[in-house]
Order: sequence, then C-alpha cells, then structure tokens
Amino acid sequence: MAQQRSEASPVKSAERTVRILETLAAAPVRLTISELQERLGYPRSSLHALVRTLRELRWVEADETQTRFGVGPNALLSGTAYLDRDPALPYVYRALEDLRTEVGYTMHFARRDGGHVLYLASRESRDSVRLVPRVGRRLPVHLTALGQALLAQLTPAEVDALVPKDLEACTPHTITRRDRLHTVLDETRHRGWAYEIEQGTEGIACVAATVDYRIPATDAISCSMPAHLVDEAELARVAKLVLEHSQQLAATLRLRGIR
Repeated sequence: MAQQRSEASPVKSAERTVRILETLAAAPVRLTISELQERLGYPRSSLHALVRTLRELRWVEADETQTRFGVGPNALLSGTAYLDRDPALPYVYRALEDLRTEVGYTMHFARRDGGHVLYLASRESRDSVRLVPRVGRRLPVHLTALGQALLAQLTPAEVDALVPKDLEACTPHTITRRDRLHTVLDETRHRGWAYEIEQGTEGIACVAATVDYRIPATDAISCSMPAHLVDEAELARVAKLVLEHSQQLAATLRLRGIR
C-alpha cells in the first residue's frame, strides 16, 4: 500500500522544478530568488540548487546582474515541439489565413486545457499594432469567447467542476458570477456561436465558434475586432464567416482522420 501511494504521488523535486518554470513563465518580468521563494514557499537552499541546475540545462537564464531569472531557450524549444507535433495545426494555419482575408480582423485558434484556454495559433490583422503575441498564452476559460464557446459544449455540472465559484475579473465587463456565466452559455448554445465585448480586454470584442472534430469540442476559432466597430450587421457578418470556416476546418480534420 505504501508503495502504491508513493507511485501515485508526485516526485517532490520534479514537481518543484515544474512549478519554478511555470512561475517564471507567468511573470511579466524576471524574478529574484527571494521573489520566487515568496511565491512558491520553497526552502531557499533547494530553490537555489534547482535554479542553478535549470540554468546549466538552459531552461532558465539570468539577466546581466545574475540576480534575476526568467525562462531560457530550452523552454521555447519544448513549447514549439508541442506545436510542431500537432497534426491539426497545418490545416488550422490555412483556415486562419483564409478567414483573415475574408473578415479583415485578427484570428485565433485555441484549445481548452482544463479551466483555461491555450492559444496555439494566431493571424494578426494587416493593420494590427499588437506587440505581444497570443500564441502560448493561457487564460481562464470564462474570459474569452473562445472559452465560452467551448464551455457551452459541456453540461452545467461539468462547467461548475472546471471554473471557480468566484470568477477572476480582467475588466469591468468580465463575467464574475457563475449564474451569469450559465446564462451566457445557454445563449451561446442556442445561437451556435459565442461573443463577448471587452470581457477579456478593454476595447476588444470577440466572436468564436467551436471546431467540432472531437466530441465534446476541445478547439475553437475566434475573431478579435475593435469594440467600437461592433454593431448588429458587423457582428452577424463576422459570426457567419467564423462559423462557416470552423465547420469547414472540422470537416477537413475528420476527413484526414485527425482526432
């Protein structure tokens, strides 16, 4: 029995290594050992040793002062390997290019990862001034039209198991109550596509539809546009194109045997 518990439990040093990398990746700036210790609560001696090892293996790098740390080049190589091995993405890239040409706005493709959405591909609008790429970003699932489209494929009980009772707010328009989220998901199911205005980012509206090559869908496509351009006619135009291209992509993936 003790052996079974040991095999089921995470190895402490491996878990701490992963948590260090996740914390460094999530931080907007490089962190000192003290800041890492404050966020993670690990003993300073073991934290030093793990960071030193990660630096030697090029998973972590330091700034010119050698006191602040961030993820290193091997973290990037590992992340891109995930994208390189996804058989759906070559078809996704073509779909996003075609959709951007027709719609004229920025397109995203994301996958639900538990209670989050993970951005796997983006095509910026021709006149975009965005400086930070979305690919690799991981956001709470309730914040975006992408996430709401994917949540709408689940039962209310499944949704409640994924999202916290108190939902994180990013803007004054973010949904912060479960009951409101469930109302929006009911509307999304009835409509067949999701949309939100300034819930995740102020000044931005999004329309999204699931790519139904898996049941329930794990992936979705969204279109991001300036919120001030959204009126009934433009919303209907964009939603129609996003839905059509999402359905076409799903049919292509099924035809290719990609699941």
